[in-house]
Amino acid sequence: MRDVATLLEALPYIREFHGKTVVIKYGGAAMTDPQRKEEFARDVVLLKYVGMKPVIVHGGGPEITAYMERLSLPVQFVEGLRVSDAATVEVAKMVLVGKVNKDIVLLINRHGQLAVGLCGDDGLLFRASRQTAPSGRDIGFVGRIDRVDVDVLMHVAQDYIPVVASVGADREGNSYNINADEAAAAVARALGAYKLMFLTDVAGWLRDPDDPSSVVSEASAALVGASLQSVEGGMRPKLAACLEAIQGGVSFAHIVDGRVPHSLLLELFTDAGQGTKIGPPG
Repeated sequence: MRDVATLLEALPYIREFHGKTVVIKYGGAAMTDPQRKEEFARDVVLLKYVGMKPVIVHGGGPEITAYMERLSLPVQFVEGLRVSDAATVEVAKMVLVGKVNKDIVLLINRHGQLAVGLCGDDGLLFRASRQTAPSGRDIGFVGRIDRVDVDVLMHVAQDYIPVVASVGADREGNSYNINADEAAAAVARALGAYKLMFLTDVAGWLRDPDDPSSVVSEASAALVGASLQSVEGGMRPKLAACLEAIQGGVSFAHIVDGRVPHSLLLELFTDAGQGTKIGPPG
């Protein structure tokens, strides 16, 4: 009866989300822990089977760093952004597009749905331009997305699960390393996604960063905007990306603990949820 109750609890959410696009920023433990990786793939396949349109956007910072160290290339960060000369971007592109992206595609394929790997260069998906660190310091070929051309994504998402690596290029053909949180928000805005979900290694947005139990389970975009300046660490860019997505027309954004088994399904299909849900101003 407990299993029946769980299915009945999920039913209205499945009905509500049928045919809707959900953009998932894949990262953290869900991307590195072998068991969490398998669970993530099964969960995404289930979303497709119940009629949703999942789109995955990923980075791969730890793997880029590991390969750079193997090649004796310097690893440097400024204000949380990777300093990216031409050699760094070349490694990042090879790792993200040639390895990480294909690993995710193969994993999803193996669990029963066909996935297609893409990056910002495919179909001119991302048009990027060079950005500096917040302080104005030059950090090389680090890009911000100026435009997302979603035609290729919309075609792919009809029958397949798109998996997008966060690299792009400018009009002159220069390649850029792009923050995956920003890329996910840009894709969600451009697609008019119903939901944007960030898989992280924290329980959600915490009222007290030192108290894991102080999760803000639900917040308005207005509250996030008013609180953003006081947020520190890696949560700040995620909240900023959530806010940008909501302001761009995405209905809801979620910050979810990817260390928890099946956290995507718990957040989407249960009354209690799991993590932080951010909705329109109100």
